[in-house]
Amino acid sequence: MANHYFSEQPETKSERKTIREVIKGESYQFRVDRGVFSKGGLDFGSRLLIEAFEPPGVEGPIVDVGCGWGPIGLTVASTHPKTQIYMVDINERSVQLAKENATLNRVSNVTVERNNLLDGFDDNFFSVVLTNPPIRAGKEIIFSIYEQAKRMLKTNGDIWVVIQKKQGAASTLKKLEELGFEVNVEVKSKGYFVFRGKNN
Repeated sequence: MANHYFSEQPETKSERKTIREVIKGESYQFRVDRGVFSKGGLDFGSRLLIEAFEPPGVEGPIVDVGCGWGPIGLTVASTHPKTQIYMVDINERSVQLAKENATLNRVSNVTVERNNLLDGFDDNFFSVVLTNPPIRAGKEIIFSIYEQAKRMLKTNGDIWVVIQKKQGAASTLKKLEELGFEVNVEVKSKGYFVFRGKNN
């Protein structure tokens, strides 16, 4: 457990490096490290989610749950500079990297917090919940994200989820629909699904 990316304090020896990624035509620099999710660079699923994302009609803050070193939240913040973006992760190393990456990319409309999922946020607060969920943490944790999102999203707000078919896309779709989201498949590519759930 100590060396998983969803651990609070990874024991894996730090081995930082700086990478460059071109996302939606813009160039970014990111610091990455061992002991965090996708330490080698931007993963395919997160890229799909970023490229598919469209803001909803309702205004309000956006949150990236399980932000890792920050690619989803920071690119959304960069392309939507008038919107406040919250980025949360349980992993101390991820949170530190995300904060540094915000500075590195001159993104100021973000708040990065070490937090257990969405604990402590108010109901009906967010316009969007974005997540590439921590699959290895287990279905109970993943479903908790969806349940919290349902309470904390404004009416007509959206939850965006990227997940592989083999990692539980079908059960995610079922859970979101059970919670009352109106779900669309926005993208399907190489076994990955990007779901958009409207909070009616």
